[in-house]
Amino acid sequence: MLEKKLIDYSKSNIYPFHMPGHKRRLESYNPYKMDITEIEGFDNLHHSEGVLKEAQGKAAKLYGSKKAYYLVNGSTCGILAAISAATRKGDKVIVARNSHKAVYNALYLNELKPTYIFPRITRFGLQGQITVEDVQQAIEQTPDAKAVIITSPTYDGITSDVCAIAKIVHEKNMILIVDSAHGAHFGFGYGMPQNVIKQGADIAIESVHKTLPAYTQTALLHLCSDRVKAQKIEKYLGIYETSSPSYVLMAGIERAINLVETQKENLFGSLEDNLDRFYSKVNELKYLKVLTREELTVEEACDFDRSKIIILTTKAGISGQDMWDILLEKYGIQIEMAAGNYAVALSSIMDTKEGFDRLADALIQIDDDIDNRLINNKTINNKRFDADETINRKTDKIINASIYHPNEKKLEIHQADEYDMEEIPLDEATGKVSGAYINLYPPGIPLIVPGEVISERLISDLQMIKALDLELQGLTENNFITILKG
Repeated sequence: MLEKKLIDYSKSNIYPFHMPGHKRRLESYNPYKMDITEIEGFDNLHHSEGVLKEAQGKAAKLYGSKKAYYLVNGSTCGILAAISAATRKGDKVIVARNSHKAVYNALYLNELKPTYIFPRITRFGLQGQITVEDVQQAIEQTPDAKAVIITSPTYDGITSDVCAIAKIVHEKNMILIVDSAHGAHFGFGYGMPQNVIKQGADIAIESVHKTLPAYTQTALLHLCSDRVKAQKIEKYLGIYETSSPSYVLMAGIERAINLVETQKENLFGSLEDNLDRFYSKVNELKYLKVLTREELTVEEACDFDRSKIIILTTKAGISGQDMWDILLEKYGIQIEMAAGNYAVALSSIMDTKEGFDRLADALIQIDDDIDNRLINNKTINNKRFDADETINRKTDKIINASIYHPNEKKLEIHQADEYDMEEIPLDEATGKVSGAYINLYPPGIPLIVPGEVISERLISDLQMIKALDLELQGLTENNFITILKG
């Protein structure tokens, strides 16, 4: 069933503005012919001395790190290994709240005590950067923290000032770990931001599959300084990463590295040209808006990855999920992500001029349809969007990044796990202590974590998210929430 669906999808005319970054364009080979285990002449990922050691060395040289490690369990295993190697059980850490769930799993497994930093919220409703000032304040609040853990770029392509953050972190002899899963294409010029490896991160994790032509679940862990020993990284990779790594996946990482190394000018130059033309074409939309770097203030973002195409929908009176549905059902374009008031189309060096033109033309047509609907009282030519309440939805009913806010903490994550749990109706949970994570997915950032108090504001936000039919993880099907007993 799954294999047939994959085959059918690969033959469809749906254009992929989503991961993985190869966009199904590279010529393939029969994976069964190449699928092996650790046999003579093919090295061992966890004790590399031959072809894999050489391949990882090429990745380190390309990015400028001291050592690079192939990851075939995604950035997730790299994040777990990095945090475990940089801390001891029970340590205090400073953590950006907009971290991937792998960071929270590391906090739990190592019984770490986090001080959270919340990103700035842009006027467009996106999560912005972690500011230097907020990191400084957190360091003053927790001067005995062992590490600072941030995400740059965000899922939406917004970067923080890693150079300045690294400076103040290192002045206090702390370790800076940067989840740069969405930044594997950074650092090669052509309008892309600099990579965090060259900005001062001690450990950086990059998902090559997200924006480069590599297979899903492949990534790199970069060791960039001597503040964490390579032996500790390797110890924890041996714990969190499979002992039977796929040679097909590893060959895919090597192929992506070789492509960037040998065809950088052509691939990134083409991407820059395509993006220039795309942004020019959609510059005069009336109701939809495609975000540009110039529209973000220095307080909101240090830099912005323009290959993340952010389609703002608030003025159009539709949600990001509506935009997702229209693009897929009417135009055969599958985008990466839908949020409350925007949607994300992920582009890469493998996208074509025709693909960019197709997306631009679709957005222009949708914008015209919205204009005609508002002026002439017509419906958009799609039965899903006939209802007045869809096209005229009030903007105060659109969820944005303001849903991410501090909650009162009663217990650390690992302490909450020691309690018995029960499920109660969401509208009866005010003042109770959460026993579970609740995430809006994607990107999977927790609205609340175990040990935090459930507020009226959170309940209202969760009810709104459910009403907008966005994917909410952590509630039961009947809208019950898990709390601690007693």
